[in-house]
Amino acid sequence: MADTGIIIVSHSKNIAQGVVDLISQVAKDVAITYVGGTEDGDIGSSFEQVQEIIEANPKEQLLAFYDLGSAHMNLEMAIDFSDKEILIQDVPIVEGAYTAAALLQVDTPLADIQKQLAELAIPK
Repeated sequence: MADTGIIIVSHSKNIAQGVVDLISQVAKDVAITYVGGTEDGDIGSSFEQVQEIIEANPKEQLLAFYDLGSAHMNLEMAIDFSDKEILIQDVPIVEGAYTAAALLQVDTPLADIQKQLAELAIPK
């Protein structure tokens, strides 16, 4: 199975759970960890929780998907505190995570996955 896992960071517990529920249908063997919302259940993102899902994922290489700016910022900060290779994807969270998970499930090489994700990139 793939050497790469997936992490999902959303401002909403329901969005994060929904994305994981959806992608788990096509990627039952892919390591996925996620967080949505803050520690107290509010809308937002938490650096500490992002760190926790990074460390909880058994893979050393992770594709990271996020929904809004502060989730991206927390991912960038968490990278500085992790020995794992974390590749933040600037793509729509649902389409990007689904695409990556389906391709990881069938052992598609990471370079090929990144090419397909690049087609989904959100221009900044």
